[in-house]
Amino acid sequence: MKTIRLRIGVAFMSFCLVTTASMSAQAIAIPTKSIVGGVVKASTVQDASATTHLDNAVAALDKGDKETTTQELKTGIAGLEAEAQAKPTSFKDKVLAQVSKLKALLPLIPTGALGSGALGKAVSLAKLASGGNQLEGILAAGSLLGKGSQLTSGLSGISGALSSLGGSTQSTGQSLISTALASVGKLDQGGLVAKAAEPAAKTQIGSVLNFVKGAL
Repeated sequence: MKTIRLRIGVAFMSFCLVTTASMSAQAIAIPTKSIVGGVVKASTVQDASATTHLDNAVAALDKGDKETTTQELKTGIAGLEAEAQAKPTSFKDKVLAQVSKLKALLPLIPTGALGSGALGKAVSLAKLASGGNQLEGILAAGSLLGKGSQLTSGLSGISGALSSLGGSTQSTGQSLISTALASVGKLDQGGLVAKAAEPAAKTQIGSVLNFVKGAL
């Protein structure tokens, strides 16, 4: 009887050890999180958008960090390609054209032949194409009611890219964007105000997209 009890005890201890090890392994597999401004945020690379990686590449090159520049640029390029394939619009070819230009810059980074200014301009054009692709995707989805924040974000992204280009391209584009933002801001208000603003918003956003195509 003592032998049987001993064997049962050993088996129970083994089961506990296996269970504890399994739980520990699961705990290790949980992504690490950090608290930023009171909000728990997972520290995963996937949180960053393609354009964020492109901006990181420019910042890294400005600091002389060629390795990080290359890594960030490659990641941004891959993100743009995935975006163009997953949500294709009439901007797809323009996004891929800018991707090809960015790829052509990669061999210049290790040699030091690529300046941050040249890379910055190339990145701005890529962001412009990406912004147009995303904005047109929202338009193609149908009604704009309740999508004011999305459209505002898209227009702001295009505005930022234009700011880097400067000149008449920037001033003309910013004027069109300001007009569109005035209508887009009403789309989330609901009721008759939003419905009345929708036709104008579609027309004005269309003008912005046509301008972007011309700038590319």
